Amino acid sequence: MSEGEKIGMSSCCLSGSLHEGTPTGRVDNIGGLDTYIAEPRGGSKTKSIIFISDIFGWSFPNTRLLADQYALAGFYTYVPDFHEGDSLPISLLQNMEPPLKKQEQLTVAEKATNAAVVPTTLGPWLVKHREAVSKPLIDGFVNTVRMVPGTDKIGAVGFCWGGRYAILQAHGPDLATPGTIGGVDVAFAAHPSLVAVPDDFDPVSRPLSLAFGTKDSLLDEATRGKIIDLMASKKDLVHEIRLYEEQVHGFALRSDWSSEKDKKAMDDATRQGIEWMEKYLKSGKE
Repeated sequence: MSEGEKIGMSSCCLSGSLHEGTPTGRVDNIGGLDTYIAEPRGGSKTKSIIFISDIFGWSFPNTRLLADQYALAGFYTYVPDFHEGDSLPISLLQNMEPPLKKQEQLTVAEKATNAAVVPTTLGPWLVKHREAVSKPLIDGFVNTVRMVPGTDKIGAVGFCWGGRYAILQAHGPDLATPGTIGGVDVAFAAHPSLVAVPDDFDPVSRPLSLAFGTKDSLLDEATRGKIIDLMASKKDLVHEIRLYEEQVHGFALRSDWSSEKDKKAMDDATRQGIEWMEKYLKSGKE
């Protein structure tokens, strides 16, 4: 981004816990991308949601389990493989930045070892999956879903790496770049990373809900303040920003379920996203 302040990605992006459970959806190929699909009762596609995952990708169990929750709420939910088979392995979850209570138990040497993984693993991956590569894939998938019979409205739900792309989809259709278009009707982004302030937020034109953790090292208090002020200045835009106390990056998807406080924060963020979609992802038939 030429003028905006770009907020980088640290080891926080790879923190969190793996959750238990068995996803109940199915896998199909949509628009050339392998896609996990969670269908609502009755299978209606009228209100469809596209998940834009974090760096652990479409097959990460937490992501699929969460997609199932959206389906139970009545949304036809797609989780595409926007990384095209190149998501980072789940084994890295605890190698980078563990939940806060585990961080307190790490030695200096252990912290140094964890930090060393960031430039060697995450850096090259981010270059490979930069915006010039990933955004056209996401735009194309949105275009494909819009053509699926029975589809009316489309929402985007994004986490971490995918959170930024959910915000970009809330800009609306890209009419300036031939062959792209894309753009959803409603968006929810939890702990987005690599955002540019103000560049990513100025063009937002669709209802947008944001969930931030107050301990997110990728979105410090000053950065959050800039985003809050910028969004507040958009008087005609429906939006909300909720802050989750003592929550680190990844809390809405990779929260530590052994902590009641952390699990509640994840449940509340899930409820935030679903209620936002219920309120603003309304079909023209309703």
